[in-house]
Amino acid sequence: MADSPEYMRRRPPARRERARTIAIFGLGGVAALFAVLNFDEVQVNWLLGTWSTPLILVIAISFLLGAGVGLMVGRQRRGRAR
Repeated sequence: MADSPEYMRRRPPARRERARTIAIFGLGGVAALFAVLNFDEVQVNWLLGTWSTPLILVIAISFLLGAGVGLMVGRQRRGRAR
């Protein structure tokens, strides 16, 4: 290993990278558990009618809509600050 070039040597991951990886796997596990526990069918009044839908689908759609609105509002605020 002493004769290998510097760019080929593997550095151990930094503490911050390890913490981020652990957090991602932890949150992914919690999300998977949450999804499995929320597969009950619920009645939802959609725009075009009422259907029986898995609760996790309703939660996921709500999350995606909220994240989209949050991103748009964040971009608007950043645009005004410049």
